[in-house]
Amino acid sequence: MLGAGALAGAVFIAAQLSPWPSALTIRLAFQIGGRQMNGALASRVPAGIASQPDQSYDPKDPRARLDVFYPAVAATERNAHMTVVWIHGGGFLAGSKEDVANYAKILAAGGYTVAGVDYSLAPEKTYPTPLRQVNAALAFLSREAARLHVDPGRMVLAGDSAGALIAAQLANVITSPDYAATLGIVPTLRPKQLVGVLLYCGPYDVRPAKPGAAPSWFMRTVLWSYLGRRDFADDPLLPTLRVVDYLTPQFPSSFISVGNADSLSSQSHLLAAALRRLSVRVNTLFFDANHVPPLPHEYQFNLQTSEGQQALAESLEFLATLSNN
Repeated sequence: MLGAGALAGAVFIAAQLSPWPSALTIRLAFQIGGRQMNGALASRVPAGIASQPDQSYDPKDPRARLDVFYPAVAATERNAHMTVVWIHGGGFLAGSKEDVANYAKILAAGGYTVAGVDYSLAPEKTYPTPLRQVNAALAFLSREAARLHVDPGRMVLAGDSAGALIAAQLANVITSPDYAATLGIVPTLRPKQLVGVLLYCGPYDVRPAKPGAAPSWFMRTVLWSYLGRRDFADDPLLPTLRVVDYLTPQFPSSFISVGNADSLSSQSHLLAAALRRLSVRVNTLFFDANHVPPLPHEYQFNLQTSEGQQALAESLEFLATLSNN
């Protein structure tokens, strides 16, 4: 029987040979946090929200599932609403559509159809599989628009954390033929169908904080898992994760927010500045560096705080401006 020291040594050695031990550790922590976050929102879900849960958007792919929420009146009146497609976070290693289900229902109460999308997690599947899957989900939502109360001419990509990067990348795939070709993805929406993006706390620059610096244990695990190779620094697709280098003036109107105490805060500021230089319409909700209380990663899901409530209100205001255009 292995002693504690021997077991720890075996785990350490395994983590040098495969990303799985570290990835599963991260996944467990994120799963606990995601369930707690969604549970805390349950009491804030208003009445009058209908759903069509666990839809298969690709019968050949068991991970290709999505939930759809909309105002209950749409179920009887065949109304189509501007549709928000929310991509959950989790560092590409964890998370699920269930983690954001209650937040999606709260958004739907504003008069929108909201789809929460599942995608394959790393290390099981590697980049850019999630982009291809969400691209397929958009095609499914367009095909099933009447049944799901989707307006395919008014689609919004949204996401938190890793999901925000996937949303931003897919928006770029839809609006930039060069970027789409680089990733080998044929977009399923035309640019005019994508009217906006809603991005929270995303990692838009995955490089180490300082040139030449070694990545942290967390970032090493994420990139090894997501890119599928231990020598991920040499992967030709790694640069495409830095979406700020591939933006064009055709990128859709954007709402970007992040907490002041989020370790990814600078990356949201970077993305907003890059889009503004291209004359893309950008709404931001940023907080002063000394804001009290400090706002952590994924602050927007905490609706017990005034800042979380502000983020929700400004997100709905942004969506309303898109709906009225």
